[in-house]
This record gives sequence, structure tokens and C-alpha cells, in this order.
Amino acid sequence: MKLNKAIIAGLFASAFVLSSCSDDFLTVTKPDGDPLEEYYNTDKRLNEALTAAYAPLHWPDWDNVAYNDLTVDAEIMGDDFWVGGSDNNDNKHWHMLFNFEADGNNTLATLWGDFYSGIKRCNDAIKYCSWNPDLKSSRSCEMQARLLRVYYYNILWHYYGNVPFYLENLSMPYTAPQINADEIYNRLLPELEEIIKSNVLPMRWADNEAGRVSQAMAYMLYAEMTMYQNDRNRYPQALAYMRELIKSKDYDLHGDFAELWTEAGEWCEESIFEINYNDAEGQRDWGDAALNAGGSVLPTLISPNSWKGGDGWNGLEGWGFLPVRLETYEMFTNAGDIIRRDATIWDVREFGDNYTKRYQDTGLWLGKYRPKDSSVANCSGSKNLNYNNNKRIYRYAETLLNAAELIIETGGDRTEATRYLNQVRNRVNLQGIDQATIDNVIEERHFEFCGEGKRYFDLVRSGKAADYLKPDKYGYRTNTWTPNKKHIPLAQSELDADPTLKQNDY
Repeated sequence: MKLNKAIIAGLFASAFVLSSCSDDFLTVTKPDGDPLEEYYNTDKRLNEALTAAYAPLHWPDWDNVAYNDLTVDAEIMGDDFWVGGSDNNDNKHWHMLFNFEADGNNTLATLWGDFYSGIKRCNDAIKYCSWNPDLKSSRSCEMQARLLRVYYYNILWHYYGNVPFYLENLSMPYTAPQINADEIYNRLLPELEEIIKSNVLPMRWADNEAGRVSQAMAYMLYAEMTMYQNDRNRYPQALAYMRELIKSKDYDLHGDFAELWTEAGEWCEESIFEINYNDAEGQRDWGDAALNAGGSVLPTLISPNSWKGGDGWNGLEGWGFLPVRLETYEMFTNAGDIIRRDATIWDVREFGDNYTKRYQDTGLWLGKYRPKDSSVANCSGSKNLNYNNNKRIYRYAETLLNAAELIIETGGDRTEATRYLNQVRNRVNLQGIDQATIDNVIEERHFEFCGEGKRYFDLVRSGKAADYLKPDKYGYRTNTWTPNKKHIPLAQSELDADPTLKQNDY
């Protein structure tokens, strides 16, 4: 499923545009100076603008400014991983976020620019579609761009909460009113509902279009947002979407949990949405990463330093971030959850001195995105920047667990909820649970999605964060999460650029 593995963008969306699908999907072309109204008048050119709107999905892991991979960003605030690195000043913003003491100079500063760039490009694509409503691809391009825009805002909303909001691109002085998190939600949900109601996007794209947002992805985004907001008025609709997904038969659990995290498992029957990365087209290089096509730096970030070779990886420069806590490994072991433990955690303790141990080292690493020679074999450039590990965003297992939770929350049939919960457990040879409850569904998500950036947000939305996110016995985390930590600080550079912005009370 590698055809659309890379989506690349030029330096400026208005100056460089991209081609659509197949091999041409990777080719950068430049308009010949035509007015925009005269340029974006074919299906091919509309898809160029749409491809530019997809490009920022790739940027957070390294955008030439900071390493802000979304998996790491979320997991360091949870309870399964340490931050790691060379010491507690290495990517200091992660260490401060981990300890709930971030500030305007130590926060996820570049996510703001990455995803507002995405919003800007989506707005462009939507406008170009409105100029040419009779083109064959116009309606699909419009809905893909609108759904991407909701997704970009969703990330900003999760992390920052109170952000500027606009659906048309800004003019001088390029500022928009900052509105609070509840209002952001109230603006986004009707937009998402309209996209879904249009029924323009397919439930699942053909394999050669894998990487595009779909109706199923919209359903999952809807459930995620309503559940994070605890919007019980919309729970029945979210549950209806989950049931429709289950009934559709377009998705199913993949039989081999470990294979999900290999190249063979990408875009399998379980995958609802992934962000594509490609080693063969890997053009990322030092000082020139963000806007080039190619692979992911995540496996390099989360692997042992100075690895001497072995276990499928002959050694590139791992940086030692995100070591797994020993308690996380023991959690799986004590539950007899060995299949998910061994797929989730790469245990290198048996290799002894095969690498240089860095800060907070445990000998345990995130196996779902671990580096392998095979994942970078086709890269001719900087291999440690161009692994082909796709980032999994939504899986069918989450559909089942969402459905189980929403059934319970809406007073539905516990038998149905328990059946969905046990499908996830039975896939990894675990005995079924007698009756699903909110607590055991949240706990099942803990095991199933460990290392996928969901745990922290599950703890926050379920009201469990203060119970789990507190000082540890090692002296690494010395502060306890409190409700004002839900939204991280805005970057001081953004406050300086727009004096009307207000800092979060963090």
C-alpha cells in the first residue's frame, strides 16, 4: 500500500503545487504565472492544491525547528513513558511538559505554525473548488480539504484549547480573534456534521488512494471530539456512526496484532487513517526536512543510542527518547497480555552494553515504531531521517472500543458493549470480560493503544488524570496534573507577534 506514501509540498502553497495520484503524486510542478482563477481550472490542478493541504500532516516530527512528533508529544505527558534523551535539558520543552511546568518558551511551539499552515492550505483548496464547482473532482476535493481542516483544528484544540479560528484566509494584519476551547468545539462540530451529511467521501478509498481522508475517518474524528468534550448530547450520534462503521464490513480487526506495526500491516483491513511516510522517496536531509518528501524521523528519536547492530537493525544514530517505563512492561506481563506487550515494547535488555545508555534508560523502547533496516532500505540519502513507518491515527479496534464506551454512556445494551470489548481482547488471545464498564473499557484502551498518543487524552477526558499523573518514585515527575494543565502554554513568539492573544492559565 505504498503508492501514496509521500505527500510533498513546495516552499509556498501559492507558488508551488503538486500533482495528484499514482507516481505523478510525488512530482513538484510550478504554475506559469497564470492568475489563480485561470490556473486552478482542471481536476489535476485542484488535486495539486489538495495535495499541498495534506503535506503538513508530515511536518510535526521534524519541521526544521523542533522535534514534535505527535506520538511523543502526547505520551510524555502520560504515564507509560519517560522523556529520555541525553539529559533533562535535551529537548527541554518535552521535559517541562512531562513535569507539568511548561511555559511560553518551553512548549510545543511549532505545532502552531505547522497546523495553521495546514489550515491555510485547506482554505486555499476550498476556495479554488468554489471557483470550479462543475469539475468532476471539485466536490470531493472540497470535502477532503474541509475534513483535513477540522483535523488540524482538532489537534490545536486538544493541545492549546483557546486558539484563533477562521475559515477563510486572513488579510493584513493576519490576525483572527482567539476564542475559547468550548467555542472552538461548537464551531467545528457543525462543520464536521455537514461534511459527514454530504456523504461525498467514500467509507474506504481504493488501495491506490490510501492516505486520503474518508467518511470513516470523519466518523472517528467525530467520536474522538465528542468524547473528549464529554458532549453527551452528541453521544447517540457518535454511537450511530460507530455502529455504521461496524456494520459496513469495510474494516475489521487484523488477525496478527504484531504485524499491524510492520510495512505489511500498513493500510490493512484494520486501518481507518494513517499518515504515509516513504523511504524510497526520502528527500529529507539536515537543514531541509519539513517541506521535502520522504520518511519519518520518529524511529530515530525513540531508539537506543549508538546501537552496535542486531535484532533487525544494524545501527544508525538512535537518540534515546521515549524509553518505556518498567512499570508499563510489568503491566502487560501481570495481565498476561504477552502478544500486545511484545508488539508494543522492544526489550533490548538482553543486549547488555550493545548501546550507550542515556537519561532515564530502561532498556525498553516503543516497538510499534521501532527502527528496522527493512524500513529504510530504499532510502539513498539520510536514512535516520527517512524511515517508512506510517503513523497510525485511527484503527478499527478503536471503533469497537468507542462503541462499547458510548453504549454504556447512553444506557444501552451492556451485552453489545461487552461483545465489542471482548473482540479486541480475543484478538490477542485474552479471556473475555464478563461485563463491560467504563473503567475496563478505558483500561483496555490503555493496553491496546499504548504508544499511540491516546492515553494522556483518555485520562484527561475520563477524569482520571490527577490520579495517575503524579510524582513518581524516581524523582523524575515531581508535580501532579491539575485541570488547568489541560491546555498547554501558547508559545511566547506567538504572543509577541499578536498582542491580542492571551496566554493559557497553566
